[in-house]
Amino acid sequence: MPLAERLHRQLSIGDRDWHALKRQRSRRAAEQVAAALVQLLAADDPAASATTEGRRSAIALLENAQAWLRAEISDPGCPAHGR
Repeated sequence: MPLAERLHRQLSIGDRDWHALKRQRSRRAAEQVAAALVQLLAADDPAASATTEGRRSAIALLENAQAWLRAEISDPGCPAHGR
């Protein structure tokens, strides 16, 4: 799990890089995929046959990543700058 968390930290878009990277679809998707991996490793019970909260969270993040790649969603803009 430490490797997944490190990957997620490296792919997360922080305040300093937000304006430069916010519209890069592949970067936004990669950030979401890494977050899904962390959720699966941290919050899922591999022995559970029913869907767990960790799986639901990972699915939502993966669907969001797909939406970024398909250009179905875009950055809502920075509230501090009016867009």
